Amino acid sequence: MPLTNTAILNAKPGVTPKGKTTDKSYKMGDTGGLYLEVAPSGGKWWRLKYRFDGKEKRLSLGIYPDVSLKDARERRDEARKLLANGIDPALQRKAVKDSKTTAATNTFEVVARQWFLEKSPEWAESNRGRIIRRLERDIFPWIGAKLPGFC
Repeated sequence: MPLTNTAILNAKPGVTPKGKTTDKSYKMGDTGGLYLEVAPSGGKWWRLKYRFDGKEKRLSLGIYPDVSLKDARERRDEARKLLANGIDPALQRKAVKDSKTTAATNTFEVVARQWFLEKSPEWAESNRGRIIRRLERDIFPWIGAKLPGFC
């Protein structure tokens, strides 16, 4: 039976929906592998249980109430579309996160500051100050963090 908003609101830590007391987390199932995990501390996490390449996996879809039942179902559907196309949703999420990190570290400003740190010990103090000031004042505001993937 699918979850309802009322059932989610009534979910209490330490007491399962069937009335049994427990000091462990418990699951409240929805449909399509989606479930709500209720922790003894009171936290409620949306999870998706799925199989990929014969292995059972879990994917976190967010924390209730930040992610509503409707949003959790939409996220489940998106993950299931990826699975239908032969893509592991967990690996897809990791790849997106890694690409954002890489893009943030490959800006012109980051590369220029690394260059400055490598070359500046050879320069006079006045020259070092002048070069970094010019970069910060004239170059970085225009192309510093705005153009990722410079190197």
